[in-house]
Amino acid sequence: MRLALIQQFAGADKQHNVRRGLESVAHAAAGGAELVCFAELGFERFHPQQPAAEGFARHAEPVPGPVTEAFRAKAREAGVVVVFNLYERDGERCFDCSPVIDADGTLLGRTRMVHITDYEGFHEVGYYAPGDTGVRVYDTRAGRIGVAICYDRHYPEYMRALALRGAELVVVPQAGAVDEWPDGLFEAEMRVAAFQNGYFVALCNRVGREERLEFAGESFVCSPAGRIVARADRGREQILFADIDLDEARESHARRLFLRDRRPELYASWLEP
Repeated sequence: MRLALIQQFAGADKQHNVRRGLESVAHAAAGGAELVCFAELGFERFHPQQPAAEGFARHAEPVPGPVTEAFRAKAREAGVVVVFNLYERDGERCFDCSPVIDADGTLLGRTRMVHITDYEGFHEVGYYAPGDTGVRVYDTRAGRIGVAICYDRHYPEYMRALALRGAELVVVPQAGAVDEWPDGLFEAEMRVAAFQNGYFVALCNRVGREERLEFAGESFVCSPAGRIVARADRGREQILFADIDLDEARESHARRLFLRDRRPELYASWLEP
């Protein structure tokens, strides 16, 4: 299966960003991609770099809504699975949300970020309610796909739950800034998660300088053996293609050994404070 990660700068004009994203889906499909993925808030500025001010919810939109419908049409036209991320409004609450669209344009569902943080440059508590969609794995034309939105990737419980639900590939829409983590650490974290859980991980990062942050790019794909199989450039817009064989997930150490030999009846008591 060929996948494409769209490492695209998001300027102030959301509609322009969406149009560029739709064009990128077409380019990726023309390059043979069966799955196309975007970064966190891929078509808008990264709102949480500033503390939330009055009226912050005006930036959000429903799912389904205008952006979702545009990508449903493009997915159907191009015959590709699309996973993207936007700022979602649902009634009085807002979420960091990734809709998953199958290759026939069907909206299979949405994953909302569960863990919400707040620190310098990432004032997310003011913008997002904790996700309430649970840990979902989607049966798509490209395979069984799970989504771990940015901060959720730090939680081994979340990453393991995706494996237990049968994910062959986990897409990680991310907003990772330059020098946010020690060199190579965020790659190492995903390589270990892929190895321990027996799936591919495709992390698609933001890129470019905004008001308070500069996003690094360096999107990558790693295998269930924990190896990097494709990596995008730092600081540059790019469509990263990667050819993967999902049979590697089914034949991984995690699927043959680690998941088989778990002792879940013991873990709850160990995790009590």
